[in-house]
Amino acid sequence: MKLTISGYSTALFSTWYFLEELGILMDAGDGLTAALLQKSRKINYVFISHADRDHLTGLLQLNQLNARAGLPVICYPRDSSSFPAMEEFSKRFDPHIAGTQWRAVAPGDEIWVKDDIVVIPVRNEHVTTGEHIIRSLSYKVMQVKQKVKPELAVLPPETIRQIIMDQGKESTTMEVRTNLVGYSGDTPVQDLERWDGSDILIHEATFLASEGDMKIVAHKNKHSKLEEVMDMVSRIRVKQLILGHFSSRYSAELIDRSIKQLCDKYGISIPVFRLLPGLTVRDILSGTPVNK
Repeated sequence: MKLTISGYSTALFSTWYFLEELGILMDAGDGLTAALLQKSRKINYVFISHADRDHLTGLLQLNQLNARAGLPVICYPRDSSSFPAMEEFSKRFDPHIAGTQWRAVAPGDEIWVKDDIVVIPVRNEHVTTGEHIIRSLSYKVMQVKQKVKPELAVLPPETIRQIIMDQGKESTTMEVRTNLVGYSGDTPVQDLERWDGSDILIHEATFLASEGDMKIVAHKNKHSKLEEVMDMVSRIRVKQLILGHFSSRYSAELIDRSIKQLCDKYGISIPVFRLLPGLTVRDILSGTPVNK
């Protein structure tokens, strides 16, 4: 499936990604409606990773302009109290948006956005909480298809037709899920298997270098370093990589040079795209990869 993905992602200021063909918005940072204009009307589902302001301050305007009966559906981490507060405020401020659905979600939930597209929340560790408290999420956008069971695929067509007549079509097929898009949200790199098999991985890379390059503040939430992300990607199956959420302390030249060096170091040949600080990018995947 070809996807048109547009977005903006600068650490501390704003992050959002629009998956146009699916009507999905990942995070809702400031300025998204000004950038998308009428295209924002295509947004039916919003998936918020966490309650940091740079990931949700665009919600009020998006909702005010585009709310209609039952839409948009705004999904947020189950135990984040910021979102019920936003829902209550927005409904008092703009009474006409009462049709918007606000939905608390957690790992294990399945949010069907189309007949063949389901979004799966995944716990991450951006926000330090107890084991059963969900305040920060990543998301997987999965395409679901029914395919003939492998043991039956070798049989003659007439035999399969007879099985369908005798036992029903469901006895001949199995569900197959493809990870179209993995969206990390803000999170440290946690394991190698999480994004394995992703057609497109959108991952944050807030910091370029080592701990010495980072101002560590104990109460702050956790982020990824670029080299950790590239190391992970080199060990799993990903077809295309989109990097964002870079700190604005870094120049475009330094970001691109670092990406190219790490692609060489880890033997990464898949297309790697990036959102530079301060820039909105439309149809990210139609651009030229950094490593080409």
